[in-house]
Amino acid sequence: MRVLLIKTSSMGDIIHTFPALTDAGRAIPGITFDWMVEDVFSDIPLWHPRVNRVIPVALRRWRKNVFSRDTRAGLGQVREQLKKQRYDLVLDAQGLVKSALLIFLADGPRAGLDWRSAREPLASLVYQRKLNVNFYQHAIVRMRSLFSLSLDYALPDLQPEFDLNRQMFQANTSGEKYLVFLFGTTWTSKQWPESYWMRLAELAGQAGYRVKVSGNSPDEIKAAQRIGQAGAAVDVLPRLKISEMAALLANAAAAVAVDTGFGHLAAALGVPTVSLYGSTNPAYTGALGKSSVHLAANFSCAPCLSRECTYKKPSRVTPACYETVDPARVWSVLLPLLSPAS
Repeated sequence: MRVLLIKTSSMGDIIHTFPALTDAGRAIPGITFDWMVEDVFSDIPLWHPRVNRVIPVALRRWRKNVFSRDTRAGLGQVREQLKKQRYDLVLDAQGLVKSALLIFLADGPRAGLDWRSAREPLASLVYQRKLNVNFYQHAIVRMRSLFSLSLDYALPDLQPEFDLNRQMFQANTSGEKYLVFLFGTTWTSKQWPESYWMRLAELAGQAGYRVKVSGNSPDEIKAAQRIGQAGAAVDVLPRLKISEMAALLANAAAAVAVDTGFGHLAAALGVPTVSLYGSTNPAYTGALGKSSVHLAANFSCAPCLSRECTYKKPSRVTPACYETVDPARVWSVLLPLLSPAS
């Protein structure tokens, strides 16, 4: 059985889909998936053994110039890749209008979330099979449920297995003990204060660990350089490709992350991960893994689900909710995860 999966972004959403692929592979011997995904994330799907082929798209770029020659050429290339293959199922796991439109480029029965389940209900109009999945549950559970319904197997009562192929990431042969700090995020309301990162780096250095930080944008690179001023234990790395960051995480002693895609990747790799939540709700999008811990702010307006902190009263830090998630608390949770016996 061959399935075309449409799940274009984001990194966290892509990683949240891996346990569903694992379920399907166990339930249906020989099933394989082709995966349509944003070109910037095209390396990630192939980390799962059930993915046969990746079809890159550039929706983020195409939407800016819908009628341009480059957009027409890009869509033509996608059609060319798909035209020789008829799929047993074309599954839109995104539930957005943009992903629903892509479904017409492929040949095969169309399935996706129904009007009550999709993030953008209009998307459901194009599916031949419309599937009802509870919106108010963790994204991983939603994906596992969607796959079980669309492929007609019983949802297994097992913990999610990401089944990432760790052999794709070069092993650390230096013996260096290091932590990775994942501070980068587009929402300012998710950003843990830089002074907190610096203090946490000091605590890690005192315990004999090195700390690795990197940035993806010019602003993040500057932030990494400021965090690097916390002491000699901090290594400020250049901008890393997704595959390079995956290798760095796979060999880390642990990671500390805000609500960001690389935090989900660290947890999925089985790396001990402490994830910090202020404005967002870990019950719906928390990083899950065998050694993953969530630290959520205990604050009057958290989780607010707002991109920017709107709290107006005086506070020691911004976002204000992180007053309740200070470095001492994070270190007290991280330290037991670093013990081989934990």
